[in-house]
Amino acid sequence: MKTAVGQLSQGIGMSIDNAIASLAVRDLRAASQWYEALLGRAADSRPMAEVAEWKFPRGGWLQVYQRPERAGNGSVTLSVTDLDGVAAHLEKLGIKTPQRTSGSKVKTLMIVDPDGNHIAFAEAFDPTMAR
Repeated sequence: MKTAVGQLSQGIGMSIDNAIASLAVRDLRAASQWYEALLGRAADSRPMAEVAEWKFPRGGWLQVYQRPERAGNGSVTLSVTDLDGVAAHLEKLGIKTPQRTSGSKVKTLMIVDPDGNHIAFAEAFDPTMAR
């Protein structure tokens, strides 16, 4: 009998259409206000009382959900086309951006939300990288 991992490694498995990044927060109302300011718009969806979701133009979603016992243990990378513009926006919001990296393929900056979740913004220069 084959295991699920064995089946996936042999190309027999499920079809995944997209991905949803999710971050746990202590207080959804407070977190939603912070993420609305960060992303520059209200949530696109509130599928459940404890969940807020933002959809991105090229696919993918960011889901923020209330789960205090898991809050602050997440991380997500958001792909952007103008990291300098993102940095300027963050500065206007009073969010410090001391964690920055730059290489030949990508440059990034990392911030932390009020619950302690890590959010990376990445601008890829290499067209073969995820965007």
